[in-house]
Amino acid sequence: MNLTATLRPFCAALLLSAASAATVSPVLAATTASARAAADNPAAHPNFTVRVVGKGKPMLLIPGLTCPGEVWDETVARYQKQYQCHIISLAGFGGNAAPASTDKLLQNVRDQLLTYIKTQKLNKPVVVGHSLGGFMGLWLSSTQPEAVGPLVIVDSLPFMAAVQNPAQTVEGARPMAEGMRQQVAGGKMTMAQARQMSTGMVTDTARMTQLARWSVASSPAAVAQAMYDMFTTDLRQDIARVQQPVLVLGAWAAYKQFGSTKESTRAIFEQQYAKLPQHRIEMSEAGRHFLMYDDTAWFFQQTDGFLQQHYAAKK
Repeated sequence: MNLTATLRPFCAALLLSAASAATVSPVLAATTASARAAADNPAAHPNFTVRVVGKGKPMLLIPGLTCPGEVWDETVARYQKQYQCHIISLAGFGGNAAPASTDKLLQNVRDQLLTYIKTQKLNKPVVVGHSLGGFMGLWLSSTQPEAVGPLVIVDSLPFMAAVQNPAQTVEGARPMAEGMRQQVAGGKMTMAQARQMSTGMVTDTARMTQLARWSVASSPAAVAQAMYDMFTTDLRQDIARVQQPVLVLGAWAAYKQFGSTKESTRAIFEQQYAKLPQHRIEMSEAGRHFLMYDDTAWFFQQTDGFLQQHYAAKK
């Protein structure tokens, strides 16, 4: 099964960072961690680990497929003096230990994150999520709207399987999703394959290598199940329950070679987010999927303005 031929490249760029973009690299920057609001119990969230850095209002940062929490290092460095950053690393991604079971993987992550927010007494944390992390932010907020604060969604959609066909349903997407799951679970990619795939995700060659290493270090079973869960979960109607303001940041430049334009890609975002009550969609001019790497100044400009408007920080 040729995923790139089966899926629109835009969809592949959002999701195949799982099957093809990850690294066993060490932590990029060991910023000073602060104490949690309450003693954490890692056993209560076996599907992810948390690193806490900084102080102030709570900020939950969720990475995308195959990426560990280190993908947010530069973002944490910017915000740690004003926000208490809770940096999530999902089990099985980027060299983290694989989960004991992949059954209902993303639903378990969702439920464990909601429990973590409650037990840590995080008061409506802002959620910043990339790709899978953005999808998870939408799922958290539509499941328990009162639990989280504003959302920053970085190049993600409520229903990945409907990129090509807005009329797609979960049942209609299931055979494709099952094919992907079997293919990805079949074995690890080589470094060369992973690096080739990462070229569509980011422009900087060092970042390409970094993403490829995270991919090679990821558990194929965990990545495969996460992709399946995303392609068989449709949040387009559920997001009508979201009560928080949402900033959606989208990428399109990598898909020019396939005939996409900024306008056509934005239209996909507008259609998928149509039911979301309070949202603003902004499209990067040149950035690829990892907007925090590829269009950093623009990413921070957009995020800074949104946080200042909706989530004024406490020092």
